[in-house]
Amino acid sequence: MEEGTGTFWDHLEELRNCLLRIVGITVTVAVVAFALKGPLFDIVLAPTRDDFFVYRLIGAGSFHINLINTGLTEQLMMHLKMALYAGLLMASPYVSYELFQFISPALYQNERRYTVRATGSAYLLFIIGTVVNYVLIFPFTLRFLGTYQVSEEVTNMLTLQSYVDTLINMSLMMGLVFELPVLCWLLAKTGVLTSSLMRQYRRHAVVAILVVAAIITPTTDVFTLTVVSLPIWGLFEFSIFIVGMTEKGRKEEDTPSAPATDTEEQ
Repeated sequence: MEEGTGTFWDHLEELRNCLLRIVGITVTVAVVAFALKGPLFDIVLAPTRDDFFVYRLIGAGSFHINLINTGLTEQLMMHLKMALYAGLLMASPYVSYELFQFISPALYQNERRYTVRATGSAYLLFIIGTVVNYVLIFPFTLRFLGTYQVSEEVTNMLTLQSYVDTLINMSLMMGLVFELPVLCWLLAKTGVLTSSLMRQYRRHAVVAILVVAAIITPTTDVFTLTVVSLPIWGLFEFSIFIVGMTEKGRKEEDTPSAPATDTEEQ
């Protein structure tokens, strides 16, 4: 670990500069996203139309949802919210880089390596979780709930705020859920978690997955729970594999190498 030569106030100043750069880049990207209103909402509202590529891939029938606005400032606020979320999502690699640059002087070389690996994997899995939600979980949830009727006399009228809030919340939750393999890897590195323990409590994990899926989704219908639960269950099984590989690596590191024989020394 490198010896720090700065005072507490020097480090505090560096943290302030780091945070200012992060905020500056995030706001800049958010402003660009706000200015690109057309392309931004073409992406955001794509799941409301039957020409969405996922619907075409599965050969789904005619489908369209008309969103309504019920508040004077609602459309502007939703525009700002989506632009800020897009700014945070697009600027997140830079945010990760800035934070790593700030803490890296206080880390040993091996700690830096593990930090880069964990941070990179966590970011990649978060993006994958967000994409999975956008192309799979949210569209099918919207298609099912948006067209479900208890009677033909009752017409579904979804507000823009409900649509945007649900999309953002589900994206964030799925992004966080996809961090499960990284969390399991960290626990396995410290010896807290083992693959045999995860297999032993697999049935309990299924129940926990259903509970998490119910928390993520805005409803508790069987269809939505199934769509959300399957990717999480796949993550759990993948985490078992990751933990098993980590255990194997730890055993190889702990195994002392055999002493050289006289013949080998000669």
